[in-house]
Amino acid sequence: MLTTMMKLPIMEEFEKEESEIEKLPTDLLSHIFFLLSSFTDLAQASCVCKKWREGVKQSLGRRESLSFSGCKMDDDSTSRLVHLAFSLKELDISRSRWGCQITDTGLFEISMAKCIGKMTSISLWGMTGITDKGVVQLVSRATSLQHLNIGGTFITDESLVAIGNSCSHLKTIVLWSCRQVTEIGLLYLVNKCRKLKSINVWGTRVPVNCFIGLLTISPALQIKPTGLLPNAEAIPV
Repeated sequence: MLTTMMKLPIMEEFEKEESEIEKLPTDLLSHIFFLLSSFTDLAQASCVCKKWREGVKQSLGRRESLSFSGCKMDDDSTSRLVHLAFSLKELDISRSRWGCQITDTGLFEISMAKCIGKMTSISLWGMTGITDKGVVQLVSRATSLQHLNIGGTFITDESLVAIGNSCSHLKTIVLWSCRQVTEIGLLYLVNKCRKLKSINVWGTRVPVNCFIGLLTISPALQIKPTGLLPNAEAIPV
């Protein structure tokens, strides 16, 4: 009985603290949740109550950058968060040792988000589960893209043609180890994207003459990594 009586004040204090938190306005909760970088914490917070769920939703709507690198994400969880991020401009869903698994289905869902037309940077580095089908769908709607990383994927010239046709503002692109792209696709891309400043073609199987052709189209283009062209001036990496 004595133990029970001692616990009562503690429980009352805990309940009081909970009620005080409940009094916080949604916009203040949104600001607090905006400071959280862990999507696990956000997911847990959204399960507390309806008010907290709305606060989490509003906090995602304010974010201009999302990175799932290092997170175990799938098509459904990733696309759901992107759809809530109305102000999103930068998206990183690179593969990591934790197994971020995004497929063409996920890219299709992301391409339908309201923010897609405002995105300036997208990284799909190492996402081996995507093909030209998903990339073509994504870039056809991401027309404001300036920076794109699709290195370590199995895309072909089909994706490069789609990027060239849709992403006229593109400034940098990483094609690291994209072994199925050819000279034809690279020449088309550089010819269409006249604002392109940097292209990373390490690990591709295109001949050296192709790089000379790219510089003929765009003399100021930085081709990375350095040393691809014999007797070429050093290009900062």
